[in-house]
Amino acid sequence: MEQHSPTASRSWASGAKGRLLRNRWLYMMVLPGLLYFLIFKYWPMYGIFISFKDYQPFLGFWDSPFVGFKHFERLFGDPNFLVLFRNTLILATYNILFFFPLPIIIALMLNELKQEFVKRTVQTLVYIPHFMSWVVVVGIAYMFFTTEGGIVNELIARFGGEKINFLISNDWFRFMVTAEVMWKETGWGTIIFLAALSGVDPQLYEAARMDGANRLRQMWHITLPAIRSTIVILLILRLGHFLDTGFEQIFLMLNAMNREVGEVFDTYVYSVGISQGQYSYSTAVGLFKSIVGLFLVVAANRLAKKFGEEGIY
Repeated sequence: MEQHSPTASRSWASGAKGRLLRNRWLYMMVLPGLLYFLIFKYWPMYGIFISFKDYQPFLGFWDSPFVGFKHFERLFGDPNFLVLFRNTLILATYNILFFFPLPIIIALMLNELKQEFVKRTVQTLVYIPHFMSWVVVVGIAYMFFTTEGGIVNELIARFGGEKINFLISNDWFRFMVTAEVMWKETGWGTIIFLAALSGVDPQLYEAARMDGANRLRQMWHITLPAIRSTIVILLILRLGHFLDTGFEQIFLMLNAMNREVGEVFDTYVYSVGISQGQYSYSTAVGLFKSIVGLFLVVAANRLAKKFGEEGIY
């Protein structure tokens, strides 16, 4: 067995100390982010164990009785489980199919604008909805789509049509939710893609123009390949939150008429778990969602590497 002398150990320690002192300001810059993840991401993870306990606040975390997979059996045996899973899956799929490509399309369109003033103005306008709360967004949707003086229904009536009660219709609920997400978050989602596009070498476009490529071909053969890795990474990360359809927006949109298609895991956790103090059960539901997200991330990452992409790890 190789023996390390005390002199070598002291030399390594002094070298590590020297590197630490030389790069101390870099470590100081990393420290806030590191503390954030340790305190708000990793430290709370021990709380998932209450999904295997019958957690009672007055008994505490450690003294609450262990019940194994009781809460998971209750979840999977609940007659509403398939309805919840179906509603969550459909809304999540709509977000992937309709919302995820939209920031890419908008970023590509903004990248083609040559006048900086117009480009920055459009960027600002599409960013603004992100800073509105869901209460405001749902309130705007209500003003537009209500049958009592809503702009959309007034236009339908003016052109001889019959008013549609969008806000309580099962057929329109998922469209409304997806459209609100697209309007609110598309502009914010373009930031990363625009940053990736800024790194494309302008000489590639010049060479393509000399070869006779029009702007559409330049976009297809230069722009899209340049941001392909960014698209793949963001898609993989998005799949990690596949079942997170968002609580606040859907909770505000729910009512007695559309609950059949609108109740998802996030609202179910609130109404059954949190409101009724069933913390272990609500944690079990959240853990189930996390496991599904982890499986999708691992599968998507392997698939991406199989097709020659870098993936996220």
